[in-house]
Formats: sequence, C-alpha cells, structure tokens
Amino acid sequence: MTDDVRFVEGTAVRYGEPETVSPLIRRVVAHNANPFTYTGTGTYIIGRGTVAIIDPGPDMPEHIEAVLKAVEGETVSHLVITHTHRDHSPAARPLKERLGAPIVGCAQVKGEDGMPAAEEAVDWAYAPDTILAEGDTISGPGWTLEAIETPGHTSTHLCFALPEEKALFTGDHVMGWSTSVIAPPDGDMAAYMASLKKLLDRDDAIYYPTHGAPVENPRPFVRGLINHRRMREGQIMKLLSDGPLSIPQMVEVLYVSTPKYLHAAAGRSVLAHLIDLEARGRVVRDGDVYSAAQVAETE
Repeated sequence: MTDDVRFVEGTAVRYGEPETVSPLIRRVVAHNANPFTYTGTGTYIIGRGTVAIIDPGPDMPEHIEAVLKAVEGETVSHLVITHTHRDHSPAARPLKERLGAPIVGCAQVKGEDGMPAAEEAVDWAYAPDTILAEGDTISGPGWTLEAIETPGHTSTHLCFALPEEKALFTGDHVMGWSTSVIAPPDGDMAAYMASLKKLLDRDDAIYYPTHGAPVENPRPFVRGLINHRRMREGQIMKLLSDGPLSIPQMVEVLYVSTPKYLHAAAGRSVLAHLIDLEARGRVVRDGDVYSAAQVAETE
C-alpha cells in the first residue's frame, strides 16, 4: 500500500461460475491465483446472444469448460486479447477450435527471450487472426469494443473500450489491487507512463482489469499511479545521490517491506525506471552499477 494510490480490495471469488457484472458484461474467473495474478484471471463475456470474450485466460481445462458453459446457446463472434502473457491468451486456441471464433487483438511481442521468469511469461504460440490497432472496432448486437493502444506493461498491450457503458477493459495496464509489473526488455517505463497519461484524456466511468475488482472513478486512480511511479523515480535518484549502487542494493532499501521472493520482480521494475532515467540523461551505468549523472552548472 502507498500513500498516493488507494488500491481496490477484491471481493470473494467463486471460481468457474459466471458473474453478471453489468447488463452487457459477465465474468468467469480462472483458478490461477498467485502473487502476479491476484485472485486469478478474469475472463469477460461481452453482450448477449452474440458475444465477444476478452482475455480467455490460461490453458486450464476446467476454466475453458467453465467459459464454454457460460456462453452455451450463444454465438461467440470474437476472442479478444489485451496482451500475450500466459495467463491471458492461451485459452483462445482451444476455444477457437470449439467455437470457431477468430482470435483478434494485440500483436505478438518481438524477441526470443520472452519476459523475465518473475512474472507470467509470453505466450509464444499466440497467433491472432486479426491484429487490432488504435481506434479499430468490433461489434455485436448492442455492444462495441474499440481498441486503445497502451504499450508499457508489454510493447503491444491494448485496452478495449465499451462505449455503451463508458467502460474500459484495462488488461494489466491498470489494476486496482496493485501496480503493474513493467519488466524490460519488452516492458517500457516511458511508454507505460505515456499510456497512463493517455487515459487521463478519456471519460471512462469504470475500468475492468483482467485481475481483481473494477476501478470506479478511474481518473484519480490513474493520477495516483502516475504519482506513485514519480515517487519511486525520486526515491531512486535520492539513493544514487549518496553514491553508486547496483539494482539489488536499491531493491533492499526501496522494497524493505516486500517479501524476498518478490524482490526479483521488484528489481525488474527498478531496471525499467533506470532505463528511462538513463535515456533522459539523469543516471549513468557502469556495468551493473548505476550513478546519478553529473549535471553541468549553468550561469
């Protein structure tokens, strides 16, 4: 918990059972809870009769069967993917085989190394039938989903707006229960901050993250996330003002109250900040050690 972000406490989850969230939205939560997925992956079903499924989730047979049961008797027009982590996209393939619906959404990320082992890794088998870009839409009876490009958590991350309810499905870009992991090389702090600021120009009334409870009154929450990242940046610069440090040394100070098993992930977040700070000329790197950049005095 931080002073500048009021995180949203999740409610009890009934795994595998469809929950009606709003007139146009249902959710089925996968039983894959862990420190990075919170209570599990929330798969959203949009519409009635002819529906879209957002973030089908992990390749877990019991979750796939629960989603199929939830849409029984309906037509699934699209399987929609916010980003290609293994807790979000793999179930799209067996669902496509069973339902015949195309996989649409974000592009695959680039690179062969994938994401750090500290978080859910990239689903390298992900292969969308259609890649959606900023402003592209899909629709069904009474509903529309519009793609909003929000890189940062991953380089190809998308959010999806549902204008009929002034709602935004935020994937892992904004989560109510925690800050998002920004893990280089694919995660990019500068892009993430720009994507957060982009959301401030929108008038969405509610966010539906893939993990955790909805975020109501989202603009103040997004401003809190921005403030939190700037606070962390300031803490890093303060540490480096006392002398050069490695990332593990910084993590020991910055995340003193965080369990040790999460320190590797915290280190990736610190690295993302340092890459951004280095690009802006505020820090310099010598091997695994970082220092505050010397700023020339001006008259």
